[in-house]
Amino acid sequence: MSGSNPGNTMRERVGSRRERIRLYILLNVNRRWMTFVLAVSMFVTLLLLGAFAVPSFRRYMIDYDPARYVFQAYVGALITGVTLVVTIALNVLSQEFGPLGEQRNRMSGSMGFRADAEDIFGATSPPEPNDFLRALVENTTEKADALEEAAAGNEDEEFVEDVQQLAEDIQDNANVVGDQLENRAFGEYNVVKAALDYNYSWKISQARRLQDLYEDDMNRETLRKLVDLVDILGFYGPAREHIKTLYFQWQLVDLSRGMLYLSVPSLAITSALAMYLAPTSFPGTFLGIDNLVWISSAGMAAGSLPFLFLTSFILRLATISKRTLAIGPFILRSSEGSQDIEWE
Repeated sequence: MSGSNPGNTMRERVGSRRERIRLYILLNVNRRWMTFVLAVSMFVTLLLLGAFAVPSFRRYMIDYDPARYVFQAYVGALITGVTLVVTIALNVLSQEFGPLGEQRNRMSGSMGFRADAEDIFGATSPPEPNDFLRALVENTTEKADALEEAAAGNEDEEFVEDVQQLAEDIQDNANVVGDQLENRAFGEYNVVKAALDYNYSWKISQARRLQDLYEDDMNRETLRKLVDLVDILGFYGPAREHIKTLYFQWQLVDLSRGMLYLSVPSLAITSALAMYLAPTSFPGTFLGIDNLVWISSAGMAAGSLPFLFLTSFILRLATISKRTLAIGPFILRSSEGSQDIEWE
């Protein structure tokens, strides 16, 4: 079986350093800190433009009075935008509402999945999402060890070597993900990050490739161990997708609540500036820059906070969605390993 491992964790699967930095910013940076940095960047940009791009900002205000129109537009955009986002979030969350029969079907599906997983575990599955994922990951290690032990006596040295390579890959990846999931609470991004770091799609593909290549050379016990490994890896996909869906709903609640918190002071600031800011307001300068430039820049940055908060959240959720579009042994991103496989 040819083909090199494309990498287990998301960081390893990303090629260039530039892409790794971009992925880190999109996923790992705290969303509130990102909102703050975006707001400060906007404030500094507007401040520099007001200080140097316009010869006399106060004279510009007297001639054109742009601040009134800008802050009036901010007020309308805040009311409309926040209402729209909260409405969309509520529509998504409305999937939780339904008649008794529908709720019972959801319950039956969840209990059925757990029962099937527990048949493989041989024990009751943990109720916490992070511990359930960790149990799945650790169980793949146990199945891989059992397969490696069963294959040890096979006369085909290439088969034994391929099984050892797969088992080692599963063990290394499971150790990393298991450590990431330990003592984590659901709602934290680290739980989803750990789930994404387990490259189960590649492992299913490799295990099924082993079965296709060496099925005639395996005894019944080894084949059964290999099928058990594929089965437990197959449970990881829907479990990860379910936990990802719950995380998205959790984040939409936080997003809606955060936007409502930010919209009240933002609306108050922009409304006050639209009503009361005049070319003669705040006379004097600070650090050589007209006070009117400071106030106008700060007001626009404050008015943008709800939308910057929205941007920071959507960037993470959209990135996660893009990297988890497929379920099962489908690898949407190009990888060196898949290109090296000989399919003849």
